[in-house]
Amino acid sequence: MDAYDTGSGARQGPGGREHPAGPGGGGTGDGTGGASGAPEEAAGPGAVRGASGETAEPPPASGPAGPRSPSETAEPPPVSGPAESGPVRDAAESGPSAGTAEPASASGTAPATAATAEQVKPVEPVELPTGVAALSPRYQVGALVALAVVAVAVCAHLGLVFLHVAPSNTLTKQHGAAVDEWVFPEFEQNWKLFAPNPLQQNISVQVRAEVSTADGEIRTTGWYDLSAEDGRAIDGNPVPSHTQQNELRRAWDFFVATHDSDDRAVGLRGTLSESYLRRIAVLRLERNDAAGPGGVVERVQYRSRTTNVEPPSWSGEKVSDRPTVRELPWWTVSGSGDPREGAA
Repeated sequence: MDAYDTGSGARQGPGGREHPAGPGGGGTGDGTGGASGAPEEAAGPGAVRGASGETAEPPPASGPAGPRSPSETAEPPPVSGPAESGPVRDAAESGPSAGTAEPASASGTAPATAATAEQVKPVEPVELPTGVAALSPRYQVGALVALAVVAVAVCAHLGLVFLHVAPSNTLTKQHGAAVDEWVFPEFEQNWKLFAPNPLQQNISVQVRAEVSTADGEIRTTGWYDLSAEDGRAIDGNPVPSHTQQNELRRAWDFFVATHDSDDRAVGLRGTLSESYLRRIAVLRLERNDAAGPGGVVERVQYRSRTTNVEPPSWSGEKVSDRPTVRELPWWTVSGSGDPREGAA
């Protein structure tokens, strides 16, 4: 069968007659144009031109043929200007991968998408100078001068304090008054950190008490060696407490520094040192159960026993090996441990 046979490509209408070759055409069943003499372009866009110049419509789609709506037969309007090849997707079909393409303008020209398709790179934060570097040069000079003044003042203060606690030397002999004027009273140092002669004496602090027993009698206890008790607590202990090491020793040094040779207090600090020793005595006696069942501590008495440390054989120094005993007067205390006014 000939491919250009008009009988094979013509659609038959309900009355057995062929449809016109194109929309608006008035052709007859033989496939030729009507009396109006419409040109070949009048045929539909899918018509096939035969060898003799005749046109035939393409074969119909499968399924029942029906009348076409005007929207199906109308051709799309031509687009003026350059158009992209391939189908044009709208924003809903393109999705995130379509980039930032803009819709066509009213004039019909398609916008350029090369620049908008590139991803915008994040801007890296710029580190701004801080501290003195953030100031202007004028203020930087002022800050440096202020820091230099502070550094010089600190070094001078440390130097004067060092001379105050250092052993006697040429500088302290010539400028001792200036050093003391700077240090006293705000920066007084009594740590003896740079003592020229370390402590060369063994001082043992002891205490005893007068106890009122439950049957109304008064008895005097023996001497309790408080220094020996602290020594036993420290010996073999890798982490001894601060009270075991320093409480009694500092309290006794405080008392000796604020009392004269007759055991009289010098100023208010002397009275404070007595109260401190009384409290320590009552606490230690209660720990040792010195009062006994039903007993009350009425008075306490301190004494110290000082012995010189024997010097090494190569030094040639001679010291007395006889102990020196200092016995304080009796101090009245209450049963609760609070010191009472006055001393016996």
